[in-house]
Amino acid sequence: MAKAKKQIFELGGFEVALSNPEKIYFPKAGITKLELVEYYLAVEPCVLRAVARRPMILKRYVNGAEGEPFYQKRAPASVPPFVDIATFTFPSGRSANEICVTNAAALVYVVNLGCIELHPHAVRAEDMDHPDELRIDLDPVPGVGWAQIVDVAKVAREVLGELGLVGWPKTSGSRGAHLWVRIEPRWTFAEVRRAALAFAREVERRAPGIATAKWWKEERQGVFLDYNQNARDRTTCCAYSVRARDDARVSMALSWDDFLVCDPADFTLRTVPAIVKARGDAHAGIDDAPGRLDQLLALADKQEAEGQADAPWPPHFGKAAGEGPRVAPSRARKPKFPVITIARAKQQADALAGLERWKTRHPKVVPYLAPEDILTDTMRGRSSAWTRIRVNLKNVPETERPPEEPPDPDYDPATEWQS
Repeated sequence: MAKAKKQIFELGGFEVALSNPEKIYFPKAGITKLELVEYYLAVEPCVLRAVARRPMILKRYVNGAEGEPFYQKRAPASVPPFVDIATFTFPSGRSANEICVTNAAALVYVVNLGCIELHPHAVRAEDMDHPDELRIDLDPVPGVGWAQIVDVAKVAREVLGELGLVGWPKTSGSRGAHLWVRIEPRWTFAEVRRAALAFAREVERRAPGIATAKWWKEERQGVFLDYNQNARDRTTCCAYSVRARDDARVSMALSWDDFLVCDPADFTLRTVPAIVKARGDAHAGIDDAPGRLDQLLALADKQEAEGQADAPWPPHFGKAAGEGPRVAPSRARKPKFPVITIARAKQQADALAGLERWKTRHPKVVPYLAPEDILTDTMRGRSSAWTRIRVNLKNVPETERPPEEPPDPDYDPATEWQS
């Protein structure tokens, strides 16, 4: 049997092998693994500015963008000399030696492992307990368009300015947007998250109806400011990261002027290098003037004094002091919302097919459902993700609400590791 082809890159005095360079990674766009590497090398200074010295979780798409990815926290047992390692401690107390990309050779190395997307933590290797980045994630509920995300971003920019902070905007490469705020690395993860929660609540106060800080999906409307992206073990795609979408869309760093008028679909693996060559890196100055969180933490003090308890943390975190009830409104003793589970599946397409079968069985319910009433959750398994779909029946008259049925399909993630 013939050996798989390799292509050797010489980068910074190091040789890096790319295996299977002609393997198709984006079938609908016809983009190969080699083209993915060539993209990252074309924007190398920009992407290294975003990831350099940051430990990252490897999200590996070894079968391309349409294949099932798996998550790898720990670096391989043996890595080349050009790959740096940093030990990251998780909320559980466990730690992992994670890869830090600090040069072009390491960048090609992780892409060769199948990392279409780059998911760094908000800390640098020299100080793993104090983030230098406040991350504002604008996550729209289903049915919310880009124009509303921009409206919320404008309010967020206004609040940041009043607090003496600068937000650097970028598209998420998916449906939402990000504002990255460089800060001095002097606050803990818990303090940065507390600041992010205070910020989210202030934006919600100023833009009710279009912005929300509500953690539970059944309570959200408009654009959710995901404060928990600042919890210790969270990672998000960095600027210039390609996303595993059909069109190889990019999480694009932009100036505010360009962000406010852009169409996120314009930024793909094939278009971004020319844009960067013409305009330069819109985030080139992001590290020049890190801000402080004093005013934002003072706002958090004020909100707490007014009776606003700490909001829910991610489910795998221990209960925090001052945290409100960590139970979804639909699962409380007196449920606020009638939410039923429709499907649990390894693949999102299978879960969506289950939703369509449920709609076929209950056609009279469908006209009552708004887009935000379909709750699609990406659930993190042991090393990969699965999908749960629920339906909020709050807009359906009680007499017409169907009873909850066994999920279709009914995937149990525990079966994989138990077997």
